[in-house]
Amino acid sequence: MSVFSNRLKEARTRAGLSQERLGVLAGIDEMSSSARMNQYEKAKHEPDFTMVERIAKALNVPESYFYAADDEAAWLLVTFHRLPRSARDKVMQFTREVASE
Repeated sequence: MSVFSNRLKEARTRAGLSQERLGVLAGIDEMSSSARMNQYEKAKHEPDFTMVERIAKALNVPESYFYAADDEAAWLLVTFHRLPRSARDKVMQFTREVASE
């Protein structure tokens, strides 16, 4: 399986969504949403970036999460994405300070 398909299934499962429900939330017709999500999760097909954006929005993850090969990087991407703006600013400030040491 591809990194994308693994990340997709992981995020969907964590969100407690069925393949059909995720597909509908991403704007896929209800009649084909489960089949399309199944094909993405089985790595038979990979969605175009517009669809990745819609899936990411439905799952509240950044698009880059689906392509992160490293689990720690994927976790950081999701965690940072879900922080409020003020906390993101603090993380960025701290990171800049640590990186410049």
